[in-house]
Amino acid sequence: MKIAYFDAFSGIAGDMTVGALIDAGADTPALFAGLDSLGTGARFRAERVKKKGIMGTQFTVEHEDQKKHRHLPHIVKMIEAAELPERAKRRAVRIFEVLGEAEAQVHGVSIEKVHFHEVGAVDSICDIVGAALGLELLGVDEVYVSAINTGSGTVEADHGVMPVPTPATALLLAGKPVYASGPVTELTTPTGAAIAAALGAGFGAPPAMVIEKTGFGSGTKEFPGQANLLRVLIGERSGASEATVIRVLEANVDDSTPEVLGYAMERLLAEGALDVTLQPVYMKKQRPGTLVQVLAKPEDQERLAAVLLRETSTLGIRISEAERRVAARAHVDVETEYGRVRMKVSGGGAAPEFEDCRRLAEATGQPLKEIFAAATAVYRKGNG
Repeated sequence: MKIAYFDAFSGIAGDMTVGALIDAGADTPALFAGLDSLGTGARFRAERVKKKGIMGTQFTVEHEDQKKHRHLPHIVKMIEAAELPERAKRRAVRIFEVLGEAEAQVHGVSIEKVHFHEVGAVDSICDIVGAALGLELLGVDEVYVSAINTGSGTVEADHGVMPVPTPATALLLAGKPVYASGPVTELTTPTGAAIAAALGAGFGAPPAMVIEKTGFGSGTKEFPGQANLLRVLIGERSGASEATVIRVLEANVDDSTPEVLGYAMERLLAEGALDVTLQPVYMKKQRPGTLVQVLAKPEDQERLAAVLLRETSTLGIRISEAERRVAARAHVDVETEYGRVRMKVSGGGAAPEFEDCRRLAEATGQPLKEIFAAATAVYRKGNG
């Protein structure tokens, strides 16, 4: 599977995304031809530029000023009528839908009534469609994104001065890892945030991959302390163990019953914790207690911290960052005499999914261990 990883160390915008994909090898004439088929009358340039000693590509859309604002249905019709690959069309429409939902929520109107302002302008339409088409020209199946540098301060918009990240950008990046570093200005635009939110299959450290191509997309501004660039890494998924950055949430509890702690564990797992463990410890004054440890994705940190505070008696939580190694794995369905069971396969081993086996045990009245054994036997027979 081919993947693209966007490293938004200096933010992400639509033109930067297209520039990065061109810089990574997307067929520029084919990309421009696809954009021409939108019928906007715009012209396009891709120029090699240098930012703080790093070469990249700056993508520019040139067009006459247009006063009208386009609504989502009009933009969707433009995309559907264009000469573009079907997956590129689907991705572009999805980006606009996600962006429209955020704008609708910010302005308190239905998505059909959203005036897309800058987003409905020709350059933004070409940026979004260009990003979707660039991914298709590179054969990208999945998109991953780093923690996103949003910038800080304020920015002038159609409705006046707005804080950075703007309301739409903040909504689009809800639940995603973000930070602000460098110049006091807008680094991530609503268009860039929409591309990341609509297409991102994961956020944080790069997934396990074999890098084949790299590219840098340039923004228009010059910053004194950092390169105004978006980096993209293109490559194939690898079978190596995956290194991911996670958050470790810990709390010492000495006045909760086992039933309360057991329920808290269930709630944390249901809310998306990667793992939860309970360990006996001795606390101050030799009081026996329990260390509750939660492994979480960075974007889930605050939600899980709230669950931990709500469901246990702890008054404080320690949060740290760690690197997690995850072996590449896949799922294979096997058909047993009791029903279908998913097998988790990694390396030379395989294990039945507990929830599938429990469901079949409850439905058939068979012992759980028999379901486990039957699933394992069927898998070994077919993969011996």
